[in-house]
Amino acid sequence: MKKAWLIIRSALLYLLLTFASMVMCFPLFWMISSSLKTVAETNSPGIIWIPPHPTLQAYIDILHNTDFLRAYFNSVFYVTLALAGTLISIAAVAYAFSRVNWPGRNLVFFLMLSTMMIPPQALIVPQYVFFNKINWVGTFNPLIIPGYFAGGAAMVFLLRQSMAQIPKELDESAIVDGASHFQIWWEITMPLVKAPLATIATFLFVGLWNSLLTPLMYLQTIDKYTLPVYIATLYNINQTVQPWPTIMAAAVLTTVPLMIVFFFAQRFILESVVISGLKG
Repeated sequence: MKKAWLIIRSALLYLLLTFASMVMCFPLFWMISSSLKTVAETNSPGIIWIPPHPTLQAYIDILHNTDFLRAYFNSVFYVTLALAGTLISIAAVAYAFSRVNWPGRNLVFFLMLSTMMIPPQALIVPQYVFFNKINWVGTFNPLIIPGYFAGGAAMVFLLRQSMAQIPKELDESAIVDGASHFQIWWEITMPLVKAPLATIATFLFVGLWNSLLTPLMYLQTIDKYTLPVYIATLYNINQTVQPWPTIMAAAVLTTVPLMIVFFFAQRFILESVVISGLKG
């Protein structure tokens, strides 16, 4: 009887997870399906789940659009520079908070964590005024440079906790051998936290790649638009009939890098969960 109940419970759990997965994947299915339709099919009064005659015309049109290709390059350029600088600065600050003893360390760490209580919306106006005064509006600098100062207290906290679990004896042995803090950080600590670092990199990449508000504020010409901003302009084209297949094709192509990153990073994310001692 108990074995039968376990089988039934497992079956119900799998059914629930399957249903939840289908619900989560439905927007992606609808996006891909709409990108393969014609304009008439996407604007028809009835719902067409799967187009009877799929067409790649929307993908051909968007890939021949120089503004879209420029926006793709802009996103890759800005995300690459911002991600590299943010990761390096976060790792350096996390190392200083976890592996180096210096006066006032705990107080500074507390002040850094307290910044998480400030709503991001409250910083929009003062940040814009500041960047405008130094003539950064209209450039990629407001999107890239702030990350080089360890932007993201939550990410610093997560990486600090991972670094704090590394035995101190490794640092002491390296210091006895004449290693500097930079060598300890780069050659010992960083390889040991590659899984948490990859997890943080994935989260940062998704946030930067999908960012709409900040690029919309500071990149004020179409030649500097990133993908989210450009897709928003496609939606706002002054037309009676919206080109939904083109918009959805652009959205699908925008989603592809996110899928690739998650595909290669999932092993590190799972490893990071195991290292952190979290159990589901």
